Amino acid sequence: MADRFGATASFLCAIHCALLPFVIAVLPALGLAVLADHAIERAFVVFACTLATVMLLLGYRRHRRANALLLLLPALALLLAGVLVDFEQSAVTHAWLVTTGGSLLAIAHLVNLRLSHVHDANCRHE
Repeated sequence: MADRFGATASFLCAIHCALLPFVIAVLPALGLAVLADHAIERAFVVFACTLATVMLLLGYRRHRRANALLLLLPALALLLAGVLVDFEQSAVTHAWLVTTGGSLLAIAHLVNLRLSHVHDANCRHE
């Protein structure tokens, strides 16, 4: 369940980060300027990185395959580099780093979910 939540949240984060430079001028007019606050973005990135690390390590303990962890490391590096980039000086670099990092994080969750799935008599698919 947490991997599904993490994958969805990571994809939404990637979409948010990709679109934010284009809609940042519209947010204050809509009363949503808080969504452009860097502190909120940093908090979300820390939450996403923590959730992913915990879930992928737990998944690794279960399935003993490093596929998802190999995606996790560059995802964390890109996300953390993205929030450290000066947004006002390089909005495109920031958007690219966090969008790519968020997408990799979501894929890592999906890989972990796939590896953690155990086929047994209770499976409802072929």
